This record gives sequence, C-alpha cells and structure tokens, in this order.
Amino acid sequence: MAFVTVPKDLTKVKNKLIFNLTRRQIICLGIAAAVGLPFYFLTRSAIGTSNAATGMVLLMLPAFLFAMYEKDGLPLEKILKNIITTKYLRPGVRKYEMTNLYDQDAPVLRRSPIQKGAQ
Repeated sequence: MAFVTVPKDLTKVKNKLIFNLTRRQIICLGIAAAVGLPFYFLTRSAIGTSNAATGMVLLMLPAFLFAMYEKDGLPLEKILKNIITTKYLRPGVRKYEMTNLYDQDAPVLRRSPIQKGAQ
C-alpha cells in the first residue's frame, strides 16, 4: 500500500501547474524568455555567440530570481521592499520620546521662593 506524507502546515503547500512550477514561476520565466531570447537572436551576429549568450543570461537573471528565490515564505519583491523600507524610508535610530501628560493638561503653579527675612 502506498503512503503519502501530508504536511501539518497546509499554508506552505503551493499549487503546481506545469513542470512542477507555480503560476508565479511560469509567469516570471515567461517574462525572462520574452526578454532574453530576442536579445540573443538579435545580437549574436553583431557581438558574437558567447557575448550574446552572456548578455541573455544577465538579462534573464532578475526575472529568474523573482521566480525562484524565496526566504521564510516571502518572495524576493517583498524582501526587497522590507530592506528598502528599513534602510531608507524609516529613521535608523528611533529615540524614545515621552511626553509628560501632567504638564500638558494642568500646569503646576510654582510658588515664588521665600525670601529671607520677609514674611
């Protein structure tokens, strides 16, 4: 009898479509092919086959990374968004600032200092 292991956390299970790839991966790889292949075929006669293949790989690499890279369940664009947000959009060191609510609502009236000899 065949046994199938079922993961306990079903949120990590992803639907696979073609060639064991998800829809997101298929779209990103299609974009990579749409950018890289025309570059190769249009430039191989001008710059040579080796240079055209290198350029094609360099053009396809970002889309491939967006398709395949995932860390802690987050895709690459969310990781990059978090890095940009924490490094550039938010202040690096946040000071702990506290406002004294008693001073804001009812200021304390202070007595003038008692002068020596005066009553």
